[in-house]
Amino acid sequence: MTLTETAYAKINLALHVRRRREDGYHELETLFAFVDTGDVLSASPAQQDSVTTLGEFARGIEDPFDNLVAKALAVLPRSRGLAITLEKNLPVAAGLGGGSADAGAVFRIVESLHGLPDDWRERAAKLGADVPACVLSRTHIGRGTGTEQAKVEDDLAGTPVLLVNPRVPLSTGPVFKAWDGSGRGALPEGPARHIAFEGRNDLEAPAISLCAVIREVLDALRGTDPWLARMSGSGATCFALYDSEAERDAAAERVAADHPGWWQLRGKLR
Repeated sequence: MTLTETAYAKINLALHVRRRREDGYHELETLFAFVDTGDVLSASPAQQDSVTTLGEFARGIEDPFDNLVAKALAVLPRSRGLAITLEKNLPVAAGLGGGSADAGAVFRIVESLHGLPDDWRERAAKLGADVPACVLSRTHIGRGTGTEQAKVEDDLAGTPVLLVNPRVPLSTGPVFKAWDGSGRGALPEGPARHIAFEGRNDLEAPAISLCAVIREVLDALRGTDPWLARMSGSGATCFALYDSEAERDAAAERVAADHPGWWQLRGKLR
């Protein structure tokens, strides 16, 4: 028996950084959303756990001690091992929660086979602040370090989205370190589309200061007339939202023609 699970690409439709905490983390408010495609995990029962990685971006996670799929398996109690093959389609260090999404997919696989322990959220949070969100993989608000989850009226399901990455990895730590420390206000209230449109990403400016090509990506996307274009997470991936698939597809073709070296992904919000 083989189970297949998609590790849905995570995007931050808005990301408000409120303050630096004494523990070194940052207090934030974010609107999480997920694209209907991403990495793909295949799992089969085995005598012991194993992880095989393939795909375009497999080389970005060769370190077995830094592989969130293996770490997720290690924190979940089970009666049998799992042999997992990870097809790595999402770029690494890209603001898409790729590793966290992979870990979230592992949690869902284990849930379908064995169920999850009552403290699964705490176990997920130890792997990364956005892993609990990626286990759910649906639009919601995250607070605290991102682990505190709140429901939101989701009027964005099915929205066509285009993701673009300049193929430049950007680590989260330096971006947060470059944040100027100025709180710019809370996340707006209301349904998801209103929050996304009226919100912002407070990490956009510090990310651009470290990786100038992000501005080029945003300019290219905004030149295709989406109703929203913004950087996701700590970058360098940016997204654009459209009212129709035809508009999205035309935008994707235009960006690909103008910037053939950039990675891109078409999809819809879940």
